[in-house]
Amino acid sequence: MKESSYIQVEVTVNKPRKKVWEFWTKPKHIVNWNFATDEWKCPKATNDLRVDGQFTYVMAAKDGTATFDFSGTYTKIDDYERITYALEDGREVTIQFIEASQGTQIIESFEVEETNSDTQQQDGWQAILSNFKKYAEDHE
Repeated sequence: MKESSYIQVEVTVNKPRKKVWEFWTKPKHIVNWNFATDEWKCPKATNDLRVDGQFTYVMAAKDGTATFDFSGTYTKIDDYERITYALEDGREVTIQFIEASQGTQIIESFEVEETNSDTQQQDGWQAILSNFKKYAEDHE
């Protein structure tokens, strides 16, 4: 069995932690930031934020050429501090929300997959996180 490796991405959002948590977890916000480039969108999000609860984010190319579900099951939740979930393929993801002098630091650590290179995965997840930062800082 292959040993798992993880990639970490992070950003600091100039907003209080409770507001950042709301933007991260509420479907009405998720659909506005959960994509890596302007060629993609997230037309639908469902989120049952509790241990054993599930989430599904529909990811779609704006030109209609591709669509897929990004989904998983929550394994640990510490309100306003940490979320851990397992993706459908069994990989683990942990997101930390840390109070920082400039707002809230988000550190996201995810288990790599074997289809795309580590660099592609890191760049894609970082792009989504950067999109989240822009959305969160532009909204109340």
